[in-house]
Amino acid sequence: MSSDDDTGADRIELRGLRLVGICGALPEERTRPQPLELDLDVMVPCRQPGVSDDLADTVDYGALCTEIERVVSNGRPQLLERLAAEVAEAVLALDTRVESVMVAVRKLRPPVPQPLATSGVRIHRHRGGASGQ
Repeated sequence: MSSDDDTGADRIELRGLRLVGICGALPEERTRPQPLELDLDVMVPCRQPGVSDDLADTVDYGALCTEIERVVSNGRPQLLERLAAEVAEAVLALDTRVESVMVAVRKLRPPVPQPLATSGVRIHRHRGGASGQ
């Protein structure tokens, strides 16, 4: 994921989180879980944990992955845009130190007849509101 946001903030990067979930508008996508891949940039101050070397001073990326898995496993959105928004909302709610989050979600087996490797969306959400709205 490129760093094309304008914050320049410290971040926790999660890349290639592969999960299985229901997401899609087609009838077969409504009943059959499919493989999804997520990338996240979680903007969070890293100065204190960089000095203290203490997990309590940062956002635990294991807890982030567990929460993202819960959202994907329990959700049934039709659109990738909605799934990305649900993941972003959950990450922002997990820890008040998270200033913003960029979420990319890709279907690894897009339901199109063309040879398309992945289809996906990327959103950026800030605490207290959405980017680009």
